[in-house]
Amino acid sequence: MAAEQEAEGRAAARPLLSDLYQVTMALGYWRAGRARDPADFELFFRRCPFGGAFALAAGLRDCVRFLRTFRLRDGDVQFLASVLPPDTEPAFFEHLRALDCSEVTLRALPEGSLAFPGVPLLQVSGPLLVVQLLETPLLCLVSYASLIATNAARLRLIAGPEKRLLEFGLRRAQGPDGGLTASTYSYLGGFDASSNMLAGQLRGVPVAGTMAHSFITSFSGTEVPPDPMLAPAADQGPRVDLAACVEAWLERVCAHLGLGVQEPHRGERAAFVAYALAFPRAFNGLLDTYSVQRSGLPNFLAVALALGQLGYRAVGVRLDSGDLLQQAQEIRRLFRTISAQFQVPWLESVPIAVSNDIDEEELARLAQEGSEVNVIGIGTSVVTCPRQPSLGCVYKLVSVGGQPRMKLTEDPEKQTLPGSKAAFRLLGPDGSLLLDVLQLAEEPPPQAGQELRVWPRGAQESCTVRPAHVEPLLRLWVQQGQLCEPLPSLAESRAFAQLSLSRLSPAHRRLEQPALYQVALSEKLQALVDRLSARGPL
Repeated sequence: MAAEQEAEGRAAARPLLSDLYQVTMALGYWRAGRARDPADFELFFRRCPFGGAFALAAGLRDCVRFLRTFRLRDGDVQFLASVLPPDTEPAFFEHLRALDCSEVTLRALPEGSLAFPGVPLLQVSGPLLVVQLLETPLLCLVSYASLIATNAARLRLIAGPEKRLLEFGLRRAQGPDGGLTASTYSYLGGFDASSNMLAGQLRGVPVAGTMAHSFITSFSGTEVPPDPMLAPAADQGPRVDLAACVEAWLERVCAHLGLGVQEPHRGERAAFVAYALAFPRAFNGLLDTYSVQRSGLPNFLAVALALGQLGYRAVGVRLDSGDLLQQAQEIRRLFRTISAQFQVPWLESVPIAVSNDIDEEELARLAQEGSEVNVIGIGTSVVTCPRQPSLGCVYKLVSVGGQPRMKLTEDPEKQTLPGSKAAFRLLGPDGSLLLDVLQLAEEPPPQAGQELRVWPRGAQESCTVRPAHVEPLLRLWVQQGQLCEPLPSLAESRAFAQLSLSRLSPAHRRLEQPALYQVALSEKLQALVDRLSARGPL
């Protein structure tokens, strides 16, 4: 348990992962005697990312961890003293030293929930000074995590449920923290595994990986394995010289393919043999270091068939260049002919993996019927979110001292919704999603089977809806600094995300020009908005 807590602590954000103006405002609140005024903030986004109609909520576990470890250390306070005016009262810094989140309450969408514009991902309540200080760290923890999860979900929708998706983006990520976040939340969004070992160690993400081209090019073919002998998979029978067995199989494979035995690269074959000796039950070949057809494929087949003779089965091949779709189809055809020629039925179904800067367009091509690709590794396009680099979440004050607050601006899109709110998802008789409704927290919740008048956001008139089912969206996770219920594991949140996506209608799930999902306000909330808009700020 201690080791687990230490690992979680290392992964937690620190209080000074923030903007300076949070502290200048804190000083202003303190000087005004308002540090302990009860306040409510909401964190939400205004537009769905990537031109789609949905987002996935993510980052809650990181936020809870941050709240539970929030404490300004002596070094933090000393730094703040160095950047604030030199005449700042020492009592303010003593106040900062005593701060924690023991009076903070957090409501949030569960990780993996469908999220829509204006619906809070987080609601944060507590003393004004403290919850103001939480703004930037919480935005940092939620915005990128939700963006990555949504991007991964889009890629999963394109790939379909059968393809295995691997995240290979650590070397392309925006720094180590970005890499860890991307690996974690691409898994939540629907990827199957990551190459990132730290994500495996700290977050429980399944890890995957085999070899790079450097491993293959490091061999010349003159190397002699210190022990080329391999025992049969069943541990019955004598050990066999694997390298010699591979050479024998190479002759048969080359004869079938119409190649000379000198054509496949010796160094590549030596690399495959070395890898097979190290991982006889998990042999996987990277085929495109030299020539796929004239070297990588025959060398792989010779090693795979030699292993097969001892009762082992190769687990896959990978392509990292060229026309991935065309090559995969040709490789599958050859697997089938070699399988029939040498009576090894398992060979025809060896998984084919591909990688190489795969984007949404190429993924759709690789996912088409008959592509013969089983595993797809994606790096840059998942971790950098090239279609949209930021979700654009905001953290807005909605209530102070029990009084609603509303931001009024010349840009209607940037106006905020006042008051502490509740959120509900209304569903039809078949479980289909009708709309999300926001209402003031003190209003009674909508009831299944009862007609409800609501105001769709952006509409000029109200409408009525009669839900067959009503689901509350925001759950209480932290109350007065105490965790209210165990957080789901990352794997559980991943499963919930896939369930959430399956409930979207095809029109809303569509990635290009989707139908927009409706978010509406209750009559009472709409009336408050109208009243405050007409009066101006309180």
